[in-house]
Amino acid sequence: MEVYLDNAATTMVCTEAADIAYKVMTGLYGNPSSTHTKGREAKAVLDRARRQVADALGCVPNEVFFTSCGSESDNWAITKGAESMMRKGRHIISSAVEHDAVRKTLGELEKRGFEVSLLEPEPDGSVSVSAVEKALREDTVLVTLMMVNNETGGVTDIAGIARMLRARKSQALLHTDAVQGFMKLPFSAKTLGADMISISGHKIHAPKGIGALYIKTGVKIKPFILGGSQEAGMRAGTEAMPQIAAFGAACEIARAGMKLNCEKMANLRQSAVERLCADMPEVRVIGGGAPHILSVSLPGWRSEVIMNFLEAKGVYVSRSSACKKGGRSHVLEALGLPPEVIDGTVRISFSRFTTQSDIDALCAALKEAHDTLAHR
Repeated sequence: MEVYLDNAATTMVCTEAADIAYKVMTGLYGNPSSTHTKGREAKAVLDRARRQVADALGCVPNEVFFTSCGSESDNWAITKGAESMMRKGRHIISSAVEHDAVRKTLGELEKRGFEVSLLEPEPDGSVSVSAVEKALREDTVLVTLMMVNNETGGVTDIAGIARMLRARKSQALLHTDAVQGFMKLPFSAKTLGADMISISGHKIHAPKGIGALYIKTGVKIKPFILGGSQEAGMRAGTEAMPQIAAFGAACEIARAGMKLNCEKMANLRQSAVERLCADMPEVRVIGGGAPHILSVSLPGWRSEVIMNFLEAKGVYVSRSSACKKGGRSHVLEALGLPPEVIDGTVRISFSRFTTQSDIDALCAALKEAHDTLAHR
């Protein structure tokens, strides 16, 4: 038996995405910049995938720029967004619970003279509109906040922040790392109001190695990679066509089934919460909001021990972000949780392929772990 519940780290590639990737690798393998037949075939695949991603984002295709991953998209948006605005100011607003792709990029900008205000999160890991407004200054040039916290599932009101920035007539660009929110929460680029949006393929059943950055029409930032004219001259390098085609297919499928899939994941999450709390009253649920992430703690137990026990039963969960190896979670520390709660936390995350039997197996294995470890 294999019960995979680490979908916030990565998802299984769906059949449709794998099939189109294989087709592009073995048949439609031309360079989309070439002008011969094979090149034109590849260009048609590229254009179709860009339309599919744009449709899922609710924007126009020329606002979508393919990258290698969500982390690259974050780096590009933050670095070049800040650089494009530095004559107007050097103040950036972010939070203490961002992904390391954001945190470390901001750290580099601080070394270059930018000032970064890291806001404290709400108890669920989200950031409030009022906190952003209080931190806003005349020299604020960039606000970068994740839509869904990758460890707690807390949802930040990006649309509300965008409205506040407009009402305050702020010059600041607004970027959101929507890697965990894309195809998990209903939004469109138009209604969200962000200037830049980072997304990733491997969180929605596309392969690893592909992401995208939405850049709103009229927002002027510099290219991230210099060289050829690919991606409208904004990111040089021959496009990763198999991954791009797969990303497009995955977006189309996710968009078509999003409402039902999100309802299904939310119901499974609630089912897990109810059973775990009934079986083990000391279980603490941390955060919440997004349908696919459940962070729970068994205070007094070590998450590594729990994970090893579950893995022996064929159940796969994680401690925190897959990008963070070792050490305590900076997210949970920022929430002010006591060490015994942090040390006993595991993250359980669902996908559209998760079933009730998976939840039953998880709950049974966690209860067995709890009872077994309690008697050691």
